[in-house]
Amino acid sequence: MCGLYEPFAVAYVRGMLPDLPGAADVPALLAAAKDNGLKLHRFKLTQELPRVRAVIGALKGLGPHTLLDVGSGRGVFLWPLLDAFPALRVTGVEIDGVRARHLQAVRRGGIDRLEIVECDAARTGLAADSFDVVTALEVLEHQTSPVDLAREAIRLASQFVLVSVPSKPDDNPEHIQLFTKDSLEALMQEAGASSVKTSFVLNHMIAVARV
Repeated sequence: MCGLYEPFAVAYVRGMLPDLPGAADVPALLAAAKDNGLKLHRFKLTQELPRVRAVIGALKGLGPHTLLDVGSGRGVFLWPLLDAFPALRVTGVEIDGVRARHLQAVRRGGIDRLEIVECDAARTGLAADSFDVVTALEVLEHQTSPVDLAREAIRLASQFVLVSVPSKPDDNPEHIQLFTKDSLEALMQEAGASSVKTSFVLNHMIAVARV
């Protein structure tokens, strides 16, 4: 099967189907996924999405060793991140239990530099300054109180927080906040950032906040 982040798809299958023979080759594992009703669409290649490409580019300039990804969801950003930075240790935060279990299966299947925490991203309970960089991509627009999540992201980061949000209205009913450049930068500064630099990509804004 082409068009997948194959190492992570394979790890997911191994994590979800631990009784499969450990030496099964990739085609056999992917066939087993289909036979067992596992959906691999979450591992489709997404590195060419403009917002993903822009964030990956920004991170290459920052060079983190540890990263916390807030609201990892189905992994639209997580898989290209792990693919682009093979030595990076990543912790993902996901509040949805089903999605968290799918992400945890990837770790169980062999990607041990990935850790998943199932919790509210605005109240993680993790230690301050635990990560070089925190990313919150396509998350703030879902929050009734985005400043709470932004404050937690700033608290957890020792260097930078990267956020992305839609730059114009859309038809997603779960998007309950719409930011301008000024309001996004004001939010991050209210949350404790010392400086914020915002750029635009297709239909999105990306802010890099220095802690």
